[in-house]
Amino acid sequence: MKLRRTGSRLRLLTALAALSIGSTGFASTLNQNVSWTVDRSGTSAKYRIVAYGDSIYAGYNGSISNAARYSAPTVDAEYLSAAWNADIESVRRAKSGAVASDVYQNKIVAERSYMQSSNTRVVTFEMCGNDGLQARSAFKGQSGTCNYAVLDTAVNNCKTYVAAAMDYINANAHANTRLKVIANLYYPGYNADNVQSSCRDAATGQTVNLRDRFLPALVKMNYWMCEYARQKGFKCADSFAEYMGADYDSNGDGKIDSEALRYVAGETEASYLARITSTLRPTLRDANVKLVSASSSFDYIQSDDTHPTYTGGTVSAGLWGGSTGTGAPRYTSFTGGKSPIWNRYGHERMGWSVSVFNPASP
Repeated sequence: MKLRRTGSRLRLLTALAALSIGSTGFASTLNQNVSWTVDRSGTSAKYRIVAYGDSIYAGYNGSISNAARYSAPTVDAEYLSAAWNADIESVRRAKSGAVASDVYQNKIVAERSYMQSSNTRVVTFEMCGNDGLQARSAFKGQSGTCNYAVLDTAVNNCKTYVAAAMDYINANAHANTRLKVIANLYYPGYNADNVQSSCRDAATGQTVNLRDRFLPALVKMNYWMCEYARQKGFKCADSFAEYMGADYDSNGDGKIDSEALRYVAGETEASYLARITSTLRPTLRDANVKLVSASSSFDYIQSDDTHPTYTGGTVSAGLWGGSTGTGAPRYTSFTGGKSPIWNRYGHERMGWSVSVFNPASP
């Protein structure tokens, strides 16, 4: 008994020591793995959706020990369960704080066995958010002459590992896989970034607006996520459009804003960049106030101004390990392909945007 207590105490002290490293160390790369099965009454058929990513798919909520039960992939599992009249296992292999190279190497490649299972039908991933966040922090900390290279590096790293991830999934996902989806990036802190930099532009000698610099970099990442998806047999769930545009026509151009902002298959990078950062820029809105109509809005971003809002409780995921659980679906059918809360929370909206590509049968 004495040795057992000592071992437990040592493990606790080791864990607490790891936590003391702070936000630049351990806490910036926290594994948050969850397996949750949507258990539909009256069926024994069971299929799997596998999701790889960072804190977004993890369902990060600021805790080191738990995460949202219904992050976007598990929301999609409910839609799949209803469409296929089957049990759906949502396997989330995620690492909060991971940059794209980390998600690729230590989740998609190192944990490929999850997508190699014969009951896998959907594989989805998201990445690059932390590349952007780290570049943003580095740029905000600059003084003297602005160095824009940190933003270019983030874009190039994103492109490299998104393409590599798609190629690897194409080569390794089980042959029974019916659908592969990438979710692109929304812009957390869109309003907060509407301030001047501390550094000065080399040509003008003036400070620059942070949002003016960050938006084009993020848009370039999103373009290549969707364009590589088109080239490599994936679908692209356009989180940017779903989060950043109103669900009505605010500028009178005859298109609902969130639909007008979506990537158009086959368009050039220059065309997409001009459309989002110039032509339609007046329609962009901070996702803390997602306008679902001219008079109604919901908050898609948690109080950290970074991660999506959610509902449906939490599961253990983080410092003390991942978790496996089972529960009945919250909704057993979806009128018009949408749950009653599809547009009320960030994760519900992202899960729905993935679900629109679901095949009719497994």
